[in-house]
Amino acid sequence: MNGLGDAIKKLDNGWLQVKVPLPFSLKWVNAYLLPERSEDGNGWTLIDPGLRTEEIETFWTYALEELGIGWRDIRSIVLTHHHPDHYGMAGWFQRRTGAPVWMSRVAKENAARLWGEGETFSSELTQAFIRHGLAEELIGDMREHMSGFVAKVSPQPMDVRFLQVGDTHRMGGIEWDILGGEGHAPGHLLFYEGKGGKLLCGDQVLPRITPNIGWMPNGDPDPLGSFMDSLRLLLPVEVAMVYPGHRDPFPEYRERIGELLEHHERRLAKMAGMLKGGEKTAFEMCELLFGEKLRSNTHNLRFALAETIAHLEYMAKRGMALRIEGAADSEGKIASIRYQEADNIG
Repeated sequence: MNGLGDAIKKLDNGWLQVKVPLPFSLKWVNAYLLPERSEDGNGWTLIDPGLRTEEIETFWTYALEELGIGWRDIRSIVLTHHHPDHYGMAGWFQRRTGAPVWMSRVAKENAARLWGEGETFSSELTQAFIRHGLAEELIGDMREHMSGFVAKVSPQPMDVRFLQVGDTHRMGGIEWDILGGEGHAPGHLLFYEGKGGKLLCGDQVLPRITPNIGWMPNGDPDPLGSFMDSLRLLLPVEVAMVYPGHRDPFPEYRERIGELLEHHERRLAKMAGMLKGGEKTAFEMCELLFGEKLRSNTHNLRFALAETIAHLEYMAKRGMALRIEGAADSEGKIASIRYQEADNIG
């Protein structure tokens, strides 16, 4: 594509893989355009359009012009999950195309919790991180970082229609079975076409990188357990080609699930060994795992700390570690949380 370099790739069946740029260390997210043919004219379904920034607005405007796709040619917008790098442009696109946005009800509820009017999640997460040992000098940056995402998902879509696991949904001339995947994002959806073995999987199964498994306050208390259980349930699915949310499509579906499960088992074993040195907060464990360099990158620190907590909570639930709660504060909330080697109790 002239002027777009490798950002757009033609796939089989007339599909388009669009590598939408991201302002993070992970350089792009995959959007997919699937052609639609109907009696009232041809069009497209857009899957996971990316994060909203001025750069990405310009990217999409130029990309559609290059492709010869008009705004009203986008007939439907489908979201695998609510994370801002997938959900952020949905409302922006809806205003220009008039297309409905399809997602799970749980994903929409989580988007409203994180970025809706009067949201309190930024404060809730920051306070939870403080209880888990976040260094005092990093608190202000973390709170500002979290609230800064509102602009990157606004305007939010108004015409939202819900999909649920076990149903089917037609897009790109294909009837897709809707599968579920938990742990990375509540209400995450995958779309499976059994005849051709195609799987549009969002971030549930990624090649070469591991999906972030992040703990959230008042969310899934055991996201790592949910993620690993989801992978085991997805393992028997007959897949010839995976279309992921990041990196390129790949065929090694079952091999990759095995690698992801092994990765987390190794991480758990490593963390169990690290606890032998005595009680530690999640923040202390995070810095031992990922290094103090994350103090200068609040975005990556948030992901790393949330994932560290997810692993520690998994360990505590299964008797691999002891969770130690400090005295409650004046509002009845636990003031501090630490973890200890399971067989070093007492």
